[in-house]
Amino acid sequence: MKPSRSFAFAAALASLISAPAFAEPVKYTLDPSHSQILFTFNHLGFSTMTGMFSGFEGTIMFDQENPADSSVEVTFPVSMMLTGWEARDQHFATADFFDPAKAETVSFKSTSIEVTGETTALITGSLSMNGVTKDVVLDATLTQVGEQPMLKKEWAGFTATTTLLRSEWGLGMFTPFIADEIPVTINIEAGKAE
Repeated sequence: MKPSRSFAFAAALASLISAPAFAEPVKYTLDPSHSQILFTFNHLGFSTMTGMFSGFEGTIMFDQENPADSSVEVTFPVSMMLTGWEARDQHFATADFFDPAKAETVSFKSTSIEVTGETTALITGSLSMNGVTKDVVLDATLTQVGEQPMLKKEWAGFTATTTLLRSEWGLGMFTPFIADEIPVTINIEAGKAE
């Protein structure tokens, strides 16, 4: 005798109710108009210069319930770098620094996330730049998550910091006169993907 449809539906419903609910990461896409990577470098001890990458795109798989299951991936062309002086930007885009023959893009892909507080985490990932790939750790903070009031859609903001040794990526020209240590600050806004 075959079970009735109502019995089969009730059994399926019961199995769903008894099964644990697991939230899955939600895809967010970076807002290129409000995402920036800022870096500074000491010039001969006389001044501190600032550069920026902006207008780039990427994705975040954001699990708000279990942030350790989140991930981030970003890729952008070196040509997007701005330092406020065109001749310096052009020099940075040569074999002396960001050699286009080695790589025309910079990319970061997270490999693990260690939650350190209610809104903080250490994000470890592979940074590929100038033909070299090394692990870096970003000290990240969730600045805000909620509805973006102008666009009326789910939004998230993050900031992160790290310090890179540029010589490790083959960018060490003029060290130690120009500092090898490069402090980096990352500001990201991302919206829930459609």
